[in-house]
Amino acid sequence: MKQLLTITAASVIATSVSGLQAQQEQGDAFPPISTLDTLVVTANRADQTLFEQIQPASVLTEDQLLLRIEPTLGETLNRLPGVSSTGYAPGASRPILRGLGDDRIRILQNGTSLLDVSNVSADHAVSTDPLSISSVEVVRGPATLLYGPNTIGGVANVIDNRIAEERFTGTYPTGAFAVSGGTADNSLSEGAAITWGQGPLVFHLDAFHRNTEDIEIPGFARSDRQRALDAPDEPQPFGTVPNSFSNSEGIGFGTSYIFEKGFLGFSYSGLDSDYGTVGEPDVTIGLEQRRWDMRGAIDEPTDFLRRINFSLGYSDYTHTEFEGPAIGTVFEIEGFNGRLEFLHNPIAGFEGTVGYEIQSSDFSALGAEAFLPPVANSTNSLFFFEDKELGKTRFQFGARYDHQDNETSDNENFGPSLSRDFDAFSASAGIIYNPTENYAVSLSLAYTQRPPTYVELFANGPHVATSTFEVGDPNLGKEEAFSIDLSLRKKSGRVTGSASAFYNRFNDYISLNNTGAIDPDDDLPIFAYQPINADFYGFELETIFHLLGAVEEPINTGAKSGTIPASAGSDTRLDLILRADYVHAENRNTGEAVPRIPPFRSSVALEYGKGSFTASIEGQYAAKQDHNADFEIPTDSYFLLGASVSYKTSLAGLESTFYIKGVNLTDEEARLSTSFLKEVAPLAGRGVVVGLRTEF
Repeated sequence: MKQLLTITAASVIATSVSGLQAQQEQGDAFPPISTLDTLVVTANRADQTLFEQIQPASVLTEDQLLLRIEPTLGETLNRLPGVSSTGYAPGASRPILRGLGDDRIRILQNGTSLLDVSNVSADHAVSTDPLSISSVEVVRGPATLLYGPNTIGGVANVIDNRIAEERFTGTYPTGAFAVSGGTADNSLSEGAAITWGQGPLVFHLDAFHRNTEDIEIPGFARSDRQRALDAPDEPQPFGTVPNSFSNSEGIGFGTSYIFEKGFLGFSYSGLDSDYGTVGEPDVTIGLEQRRWDMRGAIDEPTDFLRRINFSLGYSDYTHTEFEGPAIGTVFEIEGFNGRLEFLHNPIAGFEGTVGYEIQSSDFSALGAEAFLPPVANSTNSLFFFEDKELGKTRFQFGARYDHQDNETSDNENFGPSLSRDFDAFSASAGIIYNPTENYAVSLSLAYTQRPPTYVELFANGPHVATSTFEVGDPNLGKEEAFSIDLSLRKKSGRVTGSASAFYNRFNDYISLNNTGAIDPDDDLPIFAYQPINADFYGFELETIFHLLGAVEEPINTGAKSGTIPASAGSDTRLDLILRADYVHAENRNTGEAVPRIPPFRSSVALEYGKGSFTASIEGQYAAKQDHNADFEIPTDSYFLLGASVSYKTSLAGLESTFYIKGVNLTDEEARLSTSFLKEVAPLAGRGVVVGLRTEF
C-alpha cells in the first residue's frame, strides 16, 4: 500500500507540471478514458472539447463502456476521478460526485431529466441501464447552470442513439449485438441495436436483458463489527450476499426526420427491473418506467440565431417494494421535463445561450410504510450562458433563476396539505487560459441557491429498505453554496492529463443525520434532515505516462531541437495511468464529519495496445474512512486488483470484439463508506467476465 501511495504522490507532482489525459493511436481496441480532444455536449453549447472546457469532465465512449460496464450507472462510473457511488446493492447504485449525491447531482438522459425516484432514497435504482446507452458524460463542479440548482456536485448525462441528428448514409442497416457472462454473480447479459434509414427518415431499435444472481463474496456478509453487535440467533450469511440478485430488461425505439437545417425526432423506451434490497432478506423491488421523448433543432433560423434546440421528455414511473409476496409500498411519479434554448451568433465577440426549462411531476407513496405524502412539484427556470474568447484566454459567465412549487395533498397519515414555494438564484463565472498550445489552466467561481426537495421537507415515516425512519422539516430554507474550482490540463507529449482542486462552502447544507434515537413502533434508527454549515474540499487527478508510442511534441534540450521520436510502431502503445481523488467534508461549526463521504482513493494501471490487441492490469486502493459522523461506523481500507484482455477482428464484413476481464482477483473484502448498508453488504469477490460484441 505504501508503494502505491508513493506512486500516487509522485503523480500529483508530475501532474502539477504536466497535466493529464491521453491522445490515442487509431486502431486501439480500447483507448484510455476521455481523450482531451473529445467533444462534450453537456454543460456547453460551443462545441468545446474536454481540453477547452472550463469545468472538469470525463467521457466514456461506447468502446470504453464495454470493459467498464456494470449492472448500475453508479458502479459503471465509480472509477472515474471524483466519482464514487452509493453502493446500495447490485440492482441500485447512484453516482456520487465529489462527495455530493442525491439531489445535488442531476442525472440526465440526452439532456433531459430521468424523472425517476433514485434521488429519493439509496435503494431506488436509476431508471436507465448502462446496456442501453452509447456514451456517458460526467461534468464535475457547480458551473452547470444549463441544468439547474441541483447540480452543485455536477451532472451525469447518459446518451443513446434513439433520436438521430444526421441522415443515414449507408446502403444497409447498421447495428451491433453483444453478450457477456460473469462468474461473481452468475450474470448473463444480452443486447442488440439496429439503425436504418431512407432519405430524410432515420429509425433506431434497441433491446437488452440482464440477469444476475446473489453476488459471491470472500467471507461473511456482515462485518466483524456488526457480527459482534448482533444477537446470538442472528443469521450470519457466508460466501454470498443474500437477496442481491437483479433482473432487468428494456426496449427502445426512435425515429427522426432530418431536414436541410435541422431535425425532429421522437422516441419511446420501456424499462423493467426486479432486484433485491440486501438490507432485508425478504424485501424486493419491482421497477417499471415508460418514457417518451421528443427532441429537435433548427439551424440558422435568423441572422441573429445560430441554432434553436428544443426537447421534451415524459415519464410514467412505478417502483414497488414487496415484502415477500405482499406489496409493501408503491412509489409512483409521473411528469415531464421540457427545454428550449436559443444559441445566438457572436455579439461583440460573445457567443451564448438563453433558455427556458420547465419540470413538473406528481409523486405518491402508497402503503403502510409510505414515508412521504403525495406531492405535486413544479419548477420553472430561466437561464443564460455566455462565452468570449480573447487570444489565449476565454471567459464564461452565466446566471439562472428557478421558481419551485411543492404542494402536498391531504392524507390521513400526514395530515392536511402543505405548500412551500421557493425562488432560487445561481450565477457562475470562469476563465480558461492557454499559456501554450497544449496546456490549459481554468478557474471557475459559482454561487448557488438550492431549494430543499420534497423528501427533505415532508418525509416522516419508516423506510425498511434502508433500515431508517426518515424525518423531514417543512420549515427548511434554501441551501447556499459558494464554490471555486481550479484545473490544469495537458493534452500531448510523453506525460498528459489533468488535475483539479475544489472548495464548496455551504450555508444551511441539508444533511440526513442519524439522531441516535430509535422509533419505538418500527424499531428503526431515526434519521433527520437538518441544516448545517459545511465545507467540502478536495482534488482529483489523472496522469498518463506514454511509455511507448509515437509522440509529436517539440523539444529543446539546449543541444538540439526537434521532435520526440516514436519509440515503437504507430500501432503500439504502452501507458502507465495514475489516478487519485479525495474529499473532506465537515460541519464548519463543530468540525464533525458529514455522513457517507468517500475516502481517499488511488489507482495504478498499465495498458498495452498493439493493433487490435489490448491488455491492462490495474490496482485500486481505497483508504480507511475514519472521519465519520455520529453513530456512523468507520470502513477499512481495501485494495482491488483487476485485469483485462481484448481483441478486435473482422470476419465476413463483421467487426467483432472479444474480451475477458478479471475483477477483485485477490478476493479482497471491500466495503463502501458511502453505503447505508456497508456493514451487511460488501462488494463482490473474485470474478471473471467474458464478452463478445459484433458490429455490422
